[in-house]
Amino acid sequence: MNSSKEVINEEQKEVAINVEEDDATMKKSTHLKFKGVPIDGKLDEFKSRMERKGFKHIGTQDNAEILQGDFADFKECTIYVTTLDNKDLVSKISVVFPEQKQWKYLYGDYTHLKELLTEKYGKPSACTEKFQFFHEPRNNSEKMSYALLGGCQYESQFTTDNGEITLWIEHESSLSCFVMLSYKDKDNSNIIREHAKDDL
Repeated sequence: MNSSKEVINEEQKEVAINVEEDDATMKKSTHLKFKGVPIDGKLDEFKSRMERKGFKHIGTQDNAEILQGDFADFKECTIYVTTLDNKDLVSKISVVFPEQKQWKYLYGDYTHLKELLTEKYGKPSACTEKFQFFHEPRNNSEKMSYALLGGCQYESQFTTDNGEITLWIEHESSLSCFVMLSYKDKDNSNIIREHAKDDL
């Protein structure tokens, strides 16, 4: 008769084998990846894979699952995982980076991430970096005020064979500013498009 220790060891071996097999499957995937995890498959499977990467599930909001963890040298980022409407298929990931109170730090986050993305994916396929007010801001304080009021349009898009990555500066009401990053898988975005066409 097997001891409880032997049973536990066998279970641990089985889990390790399953994880190795899943890691191999993820590497072969042709879908756009986030933290090495393909933006595809069932929501529970995606969450499980992200939890293995050190993220924790913290809730649900507007039909998106919310995870939290460290990403790209930033602590405590919030991750929104979105599926297709009426279909359990992960299609988009959005990252909310920590809030910043000063323009130099907000802009610093944006430029740092843009540099990293450019190193990995090449130059942006589209880029807009301007302020939309009556006159150009004269200093960092005005730049931050414009950003808080929604008058800051800083956005860079990176197009890959597997999907699209968009980086931008976002604001929430007039109290909060932060950088956001979204990953949209090409194949699953096409499925969304076909669903929309079926509705017409």
